[in-house]
Amino acid sequence: MLRRKTSGSVVCPSCGSLVGVNDERCYTCGRVNPGMWGFAPALRQLGSDLGFVPLVVGGSAVLYVLTLLATVRGGQSIMGGGFNILAPNTPALLAFGASGGFPVFQLGFWWTVLSATWLHGSFLHILFNMMWVRDIGPSTADVIGPGRTIIIYVVSGVCGFLLSSVASEYLPPLPLLRGAQVTVGASASIFGLLGALVHYGRKSGSSYVHAQAKQWALIMFIYGLIMPGIDNFAHAGGFLGGYVTSAFFNPLTREKGDHLLVAAILLLLTFAAIAMSIFEGWGFLSM
Repeated sequence: MLRRKTSGSVVCPSCGSLVGVNDERCYTCGRVNPGMWGFAPALRQLGSDLGFVPLVVGGSAVLYVLTLLATVRGGQSIMGGGFNILAPNTPALLAFGASGGFPVFQLGFWWTVLSATWLHGSFLHILFNMMWVRDIGPSTADVIGPGRTIIIYVVSGVCGFLLSSVASEYLPPLPLLRGAQVTVGASASIFGLLGALVHYGRKSGSSYVHAQAKQWALIMFIYGLIMPGIDNFAHAGGFLGGYVTSAFFNPLTREKGDHLLVAAILLLLTFAAIAMSIFEGWGFLSM
């Protein structure tokens, strides 16, 4: 499926014009390396989001199952009630890369700000988050570009979990707003996508995109204030991270090949963070 094309013409990912697979620049839109080292045709087969949504949903689901298996292996029950049904325990989440004040500042596991967005605390937690990813991810990729969408997703997660960890360690608890000692979930990154869409709507003049994204973010944030156990600092940090990252890239410009390269590097760093968490935190499973 990912076979590299070494000759002939390909379609420029930015403007749709035909270009040579080895051309240094698209003569229509000016995109550098429009053939993407010969992998452009294969990447187009992944869809307009370049497989972003299936990657997030599939990766999160695999890690969720692994944390459940680790919990059962440790002799703990996963059959809670209500929102805690099919919930991995805290040692299992820590072993696979949960973030928060405890792992970041007390254990020194700073890399967990990258890994925690791929972990979830219950069946309903991952179900609702993945539904949001499926709804928002393709729309963000359409207007901002798949490479920049991945960058925003990762960076927003880092911003959200870093803010939550700092708040947990250094700020006094506030009513309905406090940092988390241990925190997981894709919601910080989801808020980042919403922040990026709010910025895009304001920058492009699209009142519909701006209003819709702002409405979704407001509803989710109010829901987080009402429901117990929601990491609202992570949500706020993710939203701000997505907004600022979108502003840095200027979503009205065409996506560049460099953006895909940065996105790939960030994903590799994320997978490395998960591996590092397992290597350093496997002892938690014996707790």
